[in-house]
Order: sequence, then C-alpha cells, then structure tokens
Amino acid sequence: MARAIWSGTISFGLLNVPVKLYSAVSRRRISLREVRESDGSRIRHKRVAESDGEEVPYEEIVKAFEVGADRYVPLSKEELSGLDPEKTRSIDIQDFVELAEVDPVYFETPYYLGPADGAEKAYALLARAMDSAGKAAIARFVFRNREHLAAIRSVDGVLTMTTMRFADEVVPPSELDDALPEKSPKVAKREVEMAEQLIESLSTGFDPTAYRDEYRESLMSLIERKAAGEEVVTAPGEAPEPTKAPDLMAALEESIAATKDGKKEKAKGKGDRKQAAKGKKAAPKKRSSSASRAKSRS
Repeated sequence: MARAIWSGTISFGLLNVPVKLYSAVSRRRISLREVRESDGSRIRHKRVAESDGEEVPYEEIVKAFEVGADRYVPLSKEELSGLDPEKTRSIDIQDFVELAEVDPVYFETPYYLGPADGAEKAYALLARAMDSAGKAAIARFVFRNREHLAAIRSVDGVLTMTTMRFADEVVPPSELDDALPEKSPKVAKREVEMAEQLIESLSTGFDPTAYRDEYRESLMSLIERKAAGEEVVTAPGEAPEPTKAPDLMAALEESIAATKDGKKEKAKGKGDRKQAAKGKKAAPKKRSSSASRAKSRS
C-alpha cells in the first residue's frame, strides 16, 4: 500500500484541493560500505577538529560560511531555524504554462499527488481540466524545511508533481565559452542530411522498460559471484575512439547501413517466430498406436 510522505492543499483562485504526496520513484542504488581490505573490518569516520585533531561531539558542531582562507562566519541553529520558510500546507499555483516551454534541465524529483479523503471530485475536476487545457501548473510549496518550485501536470487523470530548480541554479550555456569553440565549424549540407537520416532510422516510440541499469545489474552479478566464492577477473573497459572530421561521412554511411541490417535481422527474427508458432498450431495431432491399429482392422 502506498504511503503518503506529505499532505496539503493545492490552491489557485478560490479553489482548494486537499491532496497527499507520494514518491514516484524507487531508488535501486546498491549501497557499498568501506572496509579494511586485509580483514574486512568496517571503517568508521569521525568528526575531528583540524586545529588539534580532537573528536568533536555532534552537539558542539555549528554551521559556518567560508568568507576567506580559514575565515568563517558561524551560524547558530537558532539563527538558521529563524530563516526557515513558514511551514504551510499549501501548494500555491503561480501560473499555468505550456509544458513544452519548460526545459527539462529545470526538473528534479518526481512525485504523485493523490486526493485526500473527501476531495476525490475536486481532484478529478482539476486533473481533467488541466488535461483538457494541456497545461502544466508552476507552484510553490514548503517541503522538508525548504521552499520548492514545482511543476504539476495531469497524466491519465493522475496529478504528478516534479520539483524544479530555480533559474539561478541552472548554469547558462554562455558560461561555457571556454569549453566551446569560438566559431562553429562548417558542416556540409550532405553531412547534415546523412545525420538526419541516421536519427530517423533510430527513431522509435519511447518505451521506458527497454532501458535497464546495466551497471547495477553487472555490479550485483559480480557481488553474488564473489559472495559464492567464485574468483572473478574483469577486463578494464576501453573508451571509444572519437570520430575524426574526415571520417564523418564514412561513419554516417556505415551507421545507416548497420541500422538497416539490424532492422532486417529483427524483422526476420519476428517472422521466424511467427512461422514457428503457426507451424505448431497447424501440426496435426498424432494418433495413438492403438487407434491406428483399430482403423487398419476396420
């Protein structure tokens, strides 16, 4: 059963819709510990002061902002708590926008919003209206002592909410001047057409189940084999060589040809499977030997 991690009210205009917040993701990361290699003893990290190496109890530690080399402005727990945003239970919608206008770089963590008891009709109304309008709502709310910006949208009658980064948290491309070439290299029209053809040949409908965390699966397999006492030897991976400018057209042509061959093999595999299934259905049932002898005597 899903467990709500927060409850509040979506508010816009004079409409208030009580909702509950649910996590939309389930973390599958593999947690690794630090141990001493020689005997597997667990490593513990201690908080020590740089000046004398003495361990410092947690209750004596305060936050501080570094203003220069070894110069800090300490901030007490009381000072920080006084700046905490007001703990409201309201998700205040600021604007409705076209979702396509929001760059995905602003999105952070996804959640589901479900109706609170008794708010089912108001929730359904809001979800349907947003779905019909094709709009996303940009809202503010306080969660875990922090003010968040969020985007709310309707998907198949369910409201989803994704926390967002504020504009000053996103690095603009203009700050990458030293990482990008001063002048954009000239690209031939034929090269662009070939690249577009390759993109089109690889285009398909998005199926999230088609993509797996291969690193996590490989790591878990390695752990299981080592836990079973198997000696594992792994080869270091090699980074692919970058395609040089003179080889771009050849690489594009080979990629397109390989994609076509791959699609043919895939289609052939499907056809073979269908034919095999058809053959199984069409194959007559074998008569038992006693039934055959009875027929021959008659």
